[in-house]
Amino acid sequence: METPQASDKKCSCMCHKMVGLFVALIGLTFLLGALNVLAARTVDILWPILLLLIGVKLVFTGRCKCCDKA
Repeated sequence: METPQASDKKCSCMCHKMVGLFVALIGLTFLLGALNVLAARTVDILWPILLLLIGVKLVFTGRCKCCDKA
């Protein structure tokens, strides 16, 4: 068996989970629109806003402390 390396450890920083969270929210938006829980107009407005939040997060956050250790 191989011993785990320091680089194999998963980071528990919230910054690494944000993109996945936004992608899940976009998917949820489309799902709720398909199920007619959200109006089509709401879905048309909401998903671009979520994409913009992903972009803003990626541009302005920079690297976290755990990424600087690598």
